[in-house]
Amino acid sequence: MAETKYKGTEISDVDRFIKDKDGLESDREVEIGQHIGYRYDVNLVPDYNHLTPFLAQYIEVMGWDDLNWLEDVHMGYEDGRPAVFDRNINGWVRVPESIDLPDNQQDRDMIARELLIKFQMSDRHPLVMLRKAYMKF
Repeated sequence: MAETKYKGTEISDVDRFIKDKDGLESDREVEIGQHIGYRYDVNLVPDYNHLTPFLAQYIEVMGWDDLNWLEDVHMGYEDGRPAVFDRNINGWVRVPESIDLPDNQQDRDMIARELLIKFQMSDRHPLVMLRKAYMKF
C-alpha cells in the first residue's frame, strides 16, 4: 500500500479520513466541518503509470503531453466520503458509492481527476445549466 504524508506525519492507512470522518485535524477543518483534501500531499506529482484508460485517451484526444491543469487535483473527503473539489463550482463532488477505491493514493487521485472531467462535461454540472440558460445562440 502506498503511504503518504499529512501535516508532516506518515499515514499508512489510505482510508484514514473515510474511517474517521470526525477526526478533523486543523482549526480550519473543524470550522468548515470537513477535511481539506488538497492538503494531504500537494507535492505528489502524478505518476503516469497510474493513468486510467479514460485519462490516457483524454490526453491523446486533446493532443497534450501531460495532465497539466489536473496535476493539483487530489482525492479529498467530505463527511467521511471520498470526494473531489471542483473549483468551478467551489464545492465537493462526491465519489459514487458504487466505485471501489484502490489502496493506493496515486490511483485514487487519477480516479478523482477522471471523475472531475466527466462531471464538468456532464449535463448535471451547474455551469452547463447556466450556459443553456444564458447563451445567445
